[in-house]
This record gives sequence, structure tokens and C-alpha cells, in this order.
Amino acid sequence: MSDYDEFPQTGFVRLKQIIAPHGPIPISKSTWWAGVKDGRFPKPRKLGSRVTVWRVEDIRALYESVSQD
Repeated sequence: MSDYDEFPQTGFVRLKQIIAPHGPIPISKSTWWAGVKDGRFPKPRKLGSRVTVWRVEDIRALYESVSQD
């Protein structure tokens, strides 16, 4: 998948870099947040009052585990 190949190797990413149409995971924003709440998706980190990020390593692990199913 080209989006996944262009995904960073380390660091932090914002939500729009994770989900469709710009990211490798083809789900909506509301589905993503429901998954975070349920524990299906990685927990975010807050860098500021209006900045939420996820570790790239956590997103890559999620993508790879879903891809193997």
C-alpha cells in the first residue's frame, strides 16, 4: 500500500496522517475515536491543549496486525 510505504518510521503523527484519505488506515474519524475509547486503537498523547498525536511505532504495529488477519 503506497500510503503505508510513505508513512514515517519514527516520531509522532496527527490523526489526519493516520486515517483515510491521507493515511494508511481506511476508517472515519468517528470510528477511530470510538476505537481509541474501546481500546482497539492506540491511546493518543497530548502535546498541548489542542495538539493530539500518536506514536508512529504504535500505528505501524496496529496496521501490521490488521494486515495479517
